[in-house]
Amino acid sequence: MRDEQLPLARRHTFLRCAVGQYCPLGFNATWAYLAATARPSPDLRRDPAALLRALEILEASRAVRLNEVDAFAVRRHAEKAAGRRTPRRIDTPQMTGPRWPSETEPSRLGLIAAVANRHTTFQRFPFPDESLYRDNQAQQPADLHARLDSCATSYLTNLGHVDAPTRDALAETILGIESLIRPGYAPLNGHLLVWLRFANLVAYAAEAGGLPDGRRVGSGGVGEVAGRTGEVAGRGVLPGREKREGRERRAWGGTSESRRQGGGYGDAVDAFQRES
Repeated sequence: MRDEQLPLARRHTFLRCAVGQYCPLGFNATWAYLAATARPSPDLRRDPAALLRALEILEASRAVRLNEVDAFAVRRHAEKAAGRRTPRRIDTPQMTGPRWPSETEPSRLGLIAAVANRHTTFQRFPFPDESLYRDNQAQQPADLHARLDSCATSYLTNLGHVDAPTRDALAETILGIESLIRPGYAPLNGHLLVWLRFANLVAYAAEAGGLPDGRRVGSGGVGEVAGRTGEVAGRGVLPGREKREGRERRAWGGTSESRRQGGGYGDAVDAFQRES
């Protein structure tokens, strides 16, 4: 990747391979984040300096992540020795959900680009056939899809700033999606897991983008997302959580580069630059 004697196309491929090994936001969202933060234009194929900047950003995040994993392992060893066999609630989204590990706040431009990229794919993703869910659930998936689309649109329109009602609606949407996911194989899960992954990304980006200046995202921000979801659950929505990280990763598949950098991505980046 750093070998300047290699063709730029091969170095570009090596960077994509590196993102394939470490993609804290999902592959496509991580690539969009790097492209937006390394260079305002979302094309890293023609700029060697931008490729190196993207690699440095990725390596810095991975170093933080490895330190977090080591600290988590030490803490869990001590907790197990003390008799606590279950991780704390705050550890679950921090270790498994979409999040950009960093010593400082993540780039708001990068998060906007990531959400815009995934929002384009979310809108193109086929809606589940009515035969996949029960009669008493006929309207619920459509409502959840529309609400998630509205929350993502609000996030992008306001350039990463989301008001409290939208955050609550997003938390309710996440719990609603989780309540429809069934253990084991279920055809509807193939759609719901994609929605859930996208909803969690929007929730994280909204929380991270709304933090005061100087506050680090890594523990508090993720905890607040989980806390808000818990508050909604306390009002009567059943979360129906289960371990499904592997299935989410498979459902969150890749597409061609031309589709990854859709029109919504460019519009969001341009709007952010005009605001700045």
